[in-house]
Amino acid sequence: MDVLEVIWHGLRDSFLMAWEVWWALVLGFVISALVQAWVPRARIEALMSGSGARSVGWSTGLGAASSSCSYAAIAIAKSLFQKGASAASTLAFQFASTNLVWELGLVLWVLIGWQFTVAEYVGGIVMIVLMTLLLRLFVSRRLEQEARQHAQAADSGHQHHAAGEQLPWRERLTSARAWSDVAHNFRGDWQMLWKEITIGFLLAGFIAQFGNGFFESLFIHDAPAPLPTIENVLIGPIIAVISFVCSVGNVPLAAVLWSGGISFAGVLAFLFADLIVIPILLIYRKYYGTRFTVRITLLMFATMVIAALAVGGVFSAVGLIPSGPRPTRGDIFSSVRLNYKLALNVFGLLIFGAMFWLTARRGVTDPVCGMKVDRAKAFQRQLGEETYYFCSSDCRDDFRNLPGRHVQSAAHGERLRARSPTGSRGKQE
Repeated sequence: MDVLEVIWHGLRDSFLMAWEVWWALVLGFVISALVQAWVPRARIEALMSGSGARSVGWSTGLGAASSSCSYAAIAIAKSLFQKGASAASTLAFQFASTNLVWELGLVLWVLIGWQFTVAEYVGGIVMIVLMTLLLRLFVSRRLEQEARQHAQAADSGHQHHAAGEQLPWRERLTSARAWSDVAHNFRGDWQMLWKEITIGFLLAGFIAQFGNGFFESLFIHDAPAPLPTIENVLIGPIIAVISFVCSVGNVPLAAVLWSGGISFAGVLAFLFADLIVIPILLIYRKYYGTRFTVRITLLMFATMVIAALAVGGVFSAVGLIPSGPRPTRGDIFSSVRLNYKLALNVFGLLIFGAMFWLTARRGVTDPVCGMKVDRAKAFQRQLGEETYYFCSSDCRDDFRNLPGRHVQSAAHGERLRARSPTGSRGKQE
């Protein structure tokens, strides 16, 4: 019975925390989808190419406006690195897309306060500046070039983002085609992130069952300053690596850690560390090779720790660190009540439903990656009497090379096409 009770309380608290931030999650993803759909990708790539302060600045701004998915961020950054973006610009984009995005700030604000949102944004900028200044201490120009060659030889994959149609702003606001672009980006982001978000809430709900005594044993409290803060900013990233949850999924656990006694700077270090969790480190190794991965991991860890200490110190000096009682478990997990939050969550649910309805009405499923794409704008491949739709040229090419792996009937259709000199080719080659 005790085990069942723990499971019940863990699931209940996970749901209540999700209820607390649902509307903020939806709003953040909508804003991100709007930017992704209506800002031309070719312009983004041109602004981020090359090196120097200008490209790092653009990388920061464009990363902040992109999806918050850590996995999507490193895939897009790798593609840009292949095309000539510097290592500094590539890492700046990754830092910005996982620390300066709308949805992360909104969820932080709702769960543990606006001070953490401001500190997260300030800390993200500090990390980018530190990374740019320290890069050559960790990565030589020769190693950077070797990593670029390794990335160019690696499987390029594809980016799960629908290409937006360039229309006048007034027409975009009233065009179903333009909003379809937004809806497909919105759905694509949820498809990439829902597991991380769900795991984050579940971890937070179940770890909260340990009680504050569990966390007090992890953190130093009685040692003279600044030893407790230094210990916290070192252990925060380690907890993030062990929990392996990325992006917005880290925020629920950050709230539990704050309630359990970790310092303000320790929370920041934990939040910053989503780019060095083990699954992502393995992806770095595949993209860039072992040596480059080790160096950038050490670089990122150093910038995360230093930035957390610096921002925590400044916020403490100006009195912005919350000084009142830490939020209790009841404060964090809240409850479902008839109030403004219910109205906001219902509104968020309606927006979520409308976005998915639009993708269902206008969309088809890519047989290679499973992504929903707009039928009118997708890459196409005609095999026999069947037309297949794809989110990118990479998926279309993958299907062309190994059709039987994705659709059983495609292999038969490909054979028929090969025998016929009039066989159909893809409509968007």
